[in-house]
Amino acid sequence: MAGKSLNRVQLIGNLGKDPEIKYTPQGTPVAKLTIATNERFKDKAGEWQDRTEWHNVVLWQRLAEIAGEYLKKGGKVYIEGRLQTRSWDDKTSGQKKYMTEVVASDLILLGGRGEGSGGGDFKESSRGASSGGGNNFDQRTPEPEHAAAGSGPITDEDIPF
Repeated sequence: MAGKSLNRVQLIGNLGKDPEIKYTPQGTPVAKLTIATNERFKDKAGEWQDRTEWHNVVLWQRLAEIAGEYLKKGGKVYIEGRLQTRSWDDKTSGQKKYMTEVVASDLILLGGRGEGSGGGDFKESSRGASSGGGNNFDQRTPEPEHAAAGSGPITDEDIPF
């Protein structure tokens, strides 16, 4: 299977706090979330144990705006994306720090009324979010070949977290 690889993450969980929305110097919205997933298992003594795992999630552009508008602490959400590890030098200790996070490409609000989200399916796209109409077709538009003047690739330094 040489040459093939897959970097895909699917999570269903609850938000640990309201999304944190910031903007890059170029004005691109970026949201940071923490999602809790739970696992229930029996330990060696046969007792039920619960384990919570926390996941850091980053959403860009229209998905970030949607997260800021519709997601609230405690709300249930489905996130699909890819794992990405970034590094930086800690300003106080000088040590290199690493963080692995999920970069989201799809967001579905699962909570009912009063649960922090109203339901809806949003995918990353160059035009904005497409509301899911019950089909599984990729409705994203292709990226333009030439970006607008002055907009270069987004780097780690653009991430305001």
